[in-house]
Amino acid sequence: DKVFPKSRVVFKTIIRVTRNADINLNDKDIDEDEDYRQYMKKILKKRSRLSAIRLEMYKYTNPEAVSYLCSHLHIEPEQVFVSRVPLELKHLFQVVGSAPSSRTAPLLYQPFTPETTTQLDPEKPLIPQIADHDVLLFYPYQDIDLFLKLLKEAAWDKNVVSIKITIYRLADNSKVVDYLVQAAENGKEVLALMELRARFDESNNIHMAERLENAGCTVIYGFENYKVHSKICLITYQNHGQIRTITQIGTGNYNEKTSRQYTDLSLMTGDPVIGQDAIAFFQNMQISNLSGSYKKLLTSPRQLKHAVMGKIDRQIELAKAGKPSRIMLKMNSVTDLDLIAKLQEAGMAGVPVTMVVRGICCLLPGIPGQTENIRIYSIVGRFLEHSRIYIFGPDEDMEMYISSADFMTRNTERRVEIAAPVTDPALRSRILAYFQSLLKDNQKRRELLPDGTYSPIDLGDGSPYDSQAVCIQEAGKDRFVPKPAPDGIMHRLRKRLKRHR
Repeated sequence: DKVFPKSRVVFKTIIRVTRNADINLNDKDIDEDEDYRQYMKKILKKRSRLSAIRLEMYKYTNPEAVSYLCSHLHIEPEQVFVSRVPLELKHLFQVVGSAPSSRTAPLLYQPFTPETTTQLDPEKPLIPQIADHDVLLFYPYQDIDLFLKLLKEAAWDKNVVSIKITIYRLADNSKVVDYLVQAAENGKEVLALMELRARFDESNNIHMAERLENAGCTVIYGFENYKVHSKICLITYQNHGQIRTITQIGTGNYNEKTSRQYTDLSLMTGDPVIGQDAIAFFQNMQISNLSGSYKKLLTSPRQLKHAVMGKIDRQIELAKAGKPSRIMLKMNSVTDLDLIAKLQEAGMAGVPVTMVVRGICCLLPGIPGQTENIRIYSIVGRFLEHSRIYIFGPDEDMEMYISSADFMTRNTERRVEIAAPVTDPALRSRILAYFQSLLKDNQKRRELLPDGTYSPIDLGDGSPYDSQAVCIQEAGKDRFVPKPAPDGIMHRLRKRLKRHR
C-alpha cells in the first residue's frame, strides 16, 4: 500500500519460481568454428527461461492469484506450495556473522580448525615424503592446505615435468587454479580436464577454464554423453634421471570451501603402478577412450561396476563355502538396480552387508528371506557425509577402495569415475576404524527400516557418541608437532664438548 498508494491492494505475498536446471548438450549444434566454452555460455542463458516446475508462495495464498500464475507459468495447481518459513535464507549467514558472539555462541557449534597430520611434516618438501609413504587426509578434520601445498611445491619444483588434473567443482577464488597457472608460467606441462556441466557451477568453471587457457595450460572438456566426475591429480617429476609420479585420488572436489564442510578422503601415493594407471587414464581422456584398462584403478563407465559386482560375487562364494565374508559400503546414494540386486543376492547368501548411505537409498534392508543380512544407516550431522568407501572381505582378506562414485546408474554408467585401492596397512586400519566409528554413532545416525522409514539409534545404557565429534578429537591427536629446537646454551655446550673430543 505504500508502493501503490492510489490503489487498493487486494492480496500480497512473496513468490519464488523454481525452473528446470537440466541443460541438454548436443555436439551437432556446435558450429565448426565455435568455441565449446562460448557454446556453453549460450546454453546457460537459456536456463533462466527453462520450464517452471514449482511455485512457492510465502504464508499467504489466493485462488485468483494462483490461477493467474499457473496459467502464465504453464504449471498445475499441484505444483504450488505454501511455505510458512521465509523462502530465501542466505541473509542469515550475514546476520550470524555480524551478530555479537555472546548471542550466537549458544546457537553454533564450537569453532573448529582443520588439523595437520603426523604423516607429513609441513615444513619440509612434501613430494619426497609422499614418495616414501602413502598419505591419507580426512577432510574436513585435516587440512586441504596440505594438498594445496603439494600443488604449489610442484608448480615451483624444477624437477617437476607436468601436472594433470580432472576438475568438477572449484571454489570461487580457487588456489588450485592459482597454482596450476603458476606451474604453466614456470614452464611445466599442465593439463586440466574441466567439466563445464557441473550443475550450477558452469559459469565458474567456464571462467576458470579461460584463466587456465590464458596461462598456457591445456584444457580439455570431456565427452558429449558422459560427465567427468573423477577426482585425480597426477604430478610427474624427475628423480636421479628417472621419471617418478605422485598421484592424488579423492572422493570429493578440489574446492577449498566445501572441504571445510564435507567429509572426504584424499589419498596421495607414489605407487608406480597407480602412477602408470594415471598416465594411461589422462592419455585415454585426451583421445576420448573410455575403454582403457588399468592395473589398480577402477574406472567407470566401463570397468568399475563390473569389477564391484565381481567382488560382491567373491563374497557370495565365500559365504556359500562357509567361510568368513563381509561387505561394508559408505556413500551418498544407492539407486543402481543391478548393484542393488547383487547386494540382495549377497545378503541372501549370508554375507553380512553394512552400509552407511546418507541420502537416497532404493534398497530396503531387514526384509525376511531377502535382505535380512543387510543393515543400512544414514548420518546427517555437522558436516555433510560425502566420502565413498568400498570394503570387501574380512580383515585378513580385505580389499578396500575409496572412490568418487556412488552406486547410482548415472555414476556407474554415465560418468567418468575412479576408485583407488588403499593398500598401506596403517591407512587401511584408519579407514576401518573410521567406518566402525560411524557405526557407534548414537547421536546423528539413523537406521533404515524395512518399511522405508528411519529410526533413531537407541542410546540404551551407553554414553552419547557423535562420530563427527570423535573425528575432531582424533584429528587433534594426529596433529603434526614439530620437534622442539635445541636449547641454545646446552646446544652450544654439546658442540664445544664434541670439538674437544
